[in-house]
Amino acid sequence: MIPVAKPLLGPEEINAVTDVLKSGMIAQGPKVEEFESAFAEYTGCEYAVAVNSGTAALHAALLAHGIGVGDEVITTSFSFIATANSILYTGAKPVFADIEPDTYNIDPEKIREKITSRTKAIMPVHLYGHPAGMKAIMELAEDHNLAVLEDACQAHGAAYSGKRVGAFGTGAFSFYPTKNMTTSEGGMLTTNDREVAEKARMIRAHGSHTRYLHECLGFNLRMTDIAAAIGLVQLGKLDGFITCRQKNAELLSAGLKGVSGVSIPGIKAGCTHAFHQYTVRAEKRDELAAFLREKEIGTGIHYPMPIHKQPLYLELGYKDCLPVSEKAAEEVLSLPVHPGVTEPDVQQIIAAVKEFYAKE
Repeated sequence: MIPVAKPLLGPEEINAVTDVLKSGMIAQGPKVEEFESAFAEYTGCEYAVAVNSGTAALHAALLAHGIGVGDEVITTSFSFIATANSILYTGAKPVFADIEPDTYNIDPEKIREKITSRTKAIMPVHLYGHPAGMKAIMELAEDHNLAVLEDACQAHGAAYSGKRVGAFGTGAFSFYPTKNMTTSEGGMLTTNDREVAEKARMIRAHGSHTRYLHECLGFNLRMTDIAAAIGLVQLGKLDGFITCRQKNAELLSAGLKGVSGVSIPGIKAGCTHAFHQYTVRAEKRDELAAFLREKEIGTGIHYPMPIHKQPLYLELGYKDCLPVSEKAAEEVLSLPVHPGVTEPDVQQIIAAVKEFYAKE
């Protein structure tokens, strides 16, 4: 089976973890601090704050910007549910804007239509590793005095006009095993705002800077030195991982271009796509997925239901009509693109997709 996702861990990660275990410092300690410094440098940010998940990074970022009850945050419905749920955690309201049909990212023009007096922030998602339209988003934010909170959980190493995502506003990254790099579980908040970084550090540690002195309501969102040790090794491999993903994506696009029934992903000018996912639009999507499974090729649907259609959000009273998001949810299919995919694997995937549509 060619899996749709697979973490690549080697002896370097094992040795790094062993060293931490031998040190006796296995909770948050010097390795976390080292990882934060290295990740800040990688993204081009002044500060990075390590936490225990991408969701925690989103939640802490919102709280660090003072988002709370009565506030609105404009975001996309075509994402993993953590994007919107992190807003709910603060007591604020997610407001959904529709997406661009080619990148699947939030449409800046649709954001403009959703801004009200209660809007406090915009939360774009760099979906699948393709940067959102940050120039237009940052201009909107400046015009309306809004914070920008980048959900970069799928976009490690992606860039917009040469600037890495997570460095435009306040960024949130995930290190879940299927991401472009992993710490097993973990996340990172990035920012150029010292006050935001300091507030986030308090929030991740029960609202405390000094032990047993608690200045605000916080949580236990800390990363362990074990996770950070893995992350430091993986960060050193990240650019190589992304190069492999981009090469596999290029081969897939060359092989699938012109195949009736499939629309290959594009890359907007000035954007560096990190290809967390290689996602096509496919006619008879579910039948194609089943056919590929029979050929021992894994696939994924990211995402089969927009957030505003989820039972939780229907119960909360959401009645949005987001036709582009809803159409995408019926058609998208992710094919294996990770660094563990070999060139023969890519050719096998291409041949299987062509075989399916030749039968139709």
